[in-house]
Amino acid sequence: MVRFKNRYVLCEVVSDDPRCRQCIEDRAVGLAVRDAIARVHGDYGLACCSISFTVKYLNAYTGTVLLRCRKNSYRLLCSALPFVRHLESRAQRYPCALNTLHVGGTIRTCQKFLIQYNRRQLLMLLQNCTNEEERQCIQKSLLSCSLTEEPSQSGDEEDDDGTE
Repeated sequence: MVRFKNRYVLCEVVSDDPRCRQCIEDRAVGLAVRDAIARVHGDYGLACCSISFTVKYLNAYTGTVLLRCRKNSYRLLCSALPFVRHLESRAQRYPCALNTLHVGGTIRTCQKFLIQYNRRQLLMLLQNCTNEEERQCIQKSLLSCSLTEEPSQSGDEEDDDGTE
């Protein structure tokens, strides 16, 4: 059996309208990318990219999109992404652009890159703070996002000395 190799393209949805990010769906992104491929590369490019093209991950809040395509046609996909100018969702058009961040061979490498990318973005955000109040507010919000284990509130805990 032959294993088909894929490439994963990590993209960012760039838009001036904040409603755009919250209204996008993976189906709308897939249709917009296919339309751009057809406009740029014609039927041949669309046929090459459509074989295993899927939207694997979409985070509407951060605007992160992960696209999968075959290894031999990822250059066609990457060259057509700058021509995506709008996304249609719920009968409305939202002007936006897709910025390619990373091309990887696995989803895991794209996740690792995204973690490093977000860390760099947060550092730039902290460096651009104008006063100490903003800086502490951002640091507090970052620290509040961490996962911590809460102590159990149930009454079935036993005493250490064995007496009840």
